Amino acid sequence: MTNELMPQYAYAGEPYWGLPTVTADRQPHPVLVEARQTAPNQILMTYDQRSDLASATNVSNYWIRSNMGPAGIASVGMNEALTAANAIRPDMAMITPADNSRMRFLMTFRVNAMRGVMYTVLPCFVNLEGMTSFRGENWGPFSRNMFIGM
Repeated sequence: MTNELMPQYAYAGEPYWGLPTVTADRQPHPVLVEARQTAPNQILMTYDQRSDLASATNVSNYWIRSNMGPAGIASVGMNEALTAANAIRPDMAMITPADNSRMRFLMTFRVNAMRGVMYTVLPCFVNLEGMTSFRGENWGPFSRNMFIGM
């Protein structure tokens, strides 16, 4: 017997098994596997599946949360809701493919991350390669999307 109020998931396991991650509305999407700072002003983001270039490199599809509030590379504080108004802006950063995999992307900021500050990368609306219209989050419980600024 199923609970009519609970969404039914087609697949709710880890995205690392090669199966597409599917949300309650059954739309597959890439999940951020890791966000790692590679330079004072740069983050390497790795997804579990090939992503649509236009949505993955659209900086407005990303938020950076920090324990110091919206300052430097962070656009939101710890308790703020994600909105279009507090997304990363094109005058703050740009995103480029790190290679031809369509799974690895570099976010380069105009300013450096602050040392010792905890950051969380929060991508939304990133589609699978060849798909459009995903309107949810691109991180999950197994995402390593937090780092301490160096």
